[in-house]
Amino acid sequence: MTDQMDRPVIVEADGGSRGNPGVAGYGALVRDAATGHLLAERAAPLGTASNNVAEYSGLIAGLEAAEEIAPSADVEVRMDSKLVIEQMSGRWKIKHEDMKRLASQARELVARRRQAGGTVTLTWVPRAHNKAADALSNDGMDGRTIDRNHELTAPLSSDQAPPSEGQLTELAEETPPLVPTDGLTGRARITPRAPDMSAKPARIVLVRHGLTEATQAGLLDGRDGTDSPLTPEGTRQAHAAAVAVAGFLGDGPIRVVTSSLARARQTGAAVAARLGVTPEVDDRWDEQSFGDWEGHTVAQVCAQDADGYAQLRSDDTYARPGGESRCDLRSRVLQAYDDLVRDALDDGRPVVVVGHRAAMLIVLAEVIGLTSPWSMAMSPASLTSLRTWSDGGVLVEFVNDTSHLRG
Repeated sequence: MTDQMDRPVIVEADGGSRGNPGVAGYGALVRDAATGHLLAERAAPLGTASNNVAEYSGLIAGLEAAEEIAPSADVEVRMDSKLVIEQMSGRWKIKHEDMKRLASQARELVARRRQAGGTVTLTWVPRAHNKAADALSNDGMDGRTIDRNHELTAPLSSDQAPPSEGQLTELAEETPPLVPTDGLTGRARITPRAPDMSAKPARIVLVRHGLTEATQAGLLDGRDGTDSPLTPEGTRQAHAAAVAVAGFLGDGPIRVVTSSLARARQTGAAVAARLGVTPEVDDRWDEQSFGDWEGHTVAQVCAQDADGYAQLRSDDTYARPGGESRCDLRSRVLQAYDDLVRDALDDGRPVVVVGHRAAMLIVLAEVIGLTSPWSMAMSPASLTSLRTWSDGGVLVEFVNDTSHLRG
């Protein structure tokens, strides 16, 4: 494909894990940017690995395939993983060693292309626009290895048909502007926009857990805290929230997902029982870990280290010893949120997430563009409802509703 040496190409990449960690695989493909013709396909199993490791592996495979086909061309990488896009753009820290290693490999491929005179652009796309790479990643998870190159003029089968020029133009218009970072461009935050009301959205209902003794006392009680259970009043609140959720969502299949902490699982159990479903536990929705401040009140913390507390509120990268920064929290929460939205768009089931204030404010800050998640209240047993479309449009139906607790 020597005629492709200087033609811009598009890399579409994805990865997945059935269990996270679990049976994992990746997929990637390369298209001619001008025509959309398929130039290369890659997929492979990874054994047992996490979603994030699989996604990075897909990125690397796509960049390697593009290097083989067009080593000096401009490349646009399209992925539906906000985490990979943000970390590769340098805005989110990379904490896990496996991901650091893979990110280093990807950055080396980017550096080689830049040295050869090409550029790399990283673009977040909705999952609906990444189906080909997703299908290849499922091939990898199924144990299949794919390593195919296609001539530019080779006919494509119907399931490999490239997007038309109009579709490529539409996708470019739907993808929000990119923010340059050190020679790369990328985005993960969805720019708030008017949703496409003609399409079917995913509905996500956020329910904060009921009252606990730690909540009453104003203690910092994160994922490494005392794991305080609900008080009798908190139990009453949980049942009131369950009635409200059931009345709001009505009949039909519904998912209930809770954090791994006792107060969320107790509240989630009440909601799930009212809906007649079995709750699922996902620890990515856990409260932020406050490290050595766990079990202290804000007043106690400020008396000992007012500057540290101010930094916790203002610096997303600040973490207490043994704790998490807001960047750490954002990484896991938004990955969990993305997974739920994808599933809800695929199967049409609303999802009720029962969790914690900090985690839910991360979601709200993301979808409505808050400059600070600290600027919004989230009361115990409150309800917040979002509708999200595949094009990234979001409608916030209500926030921090506690009317069901006043009866």
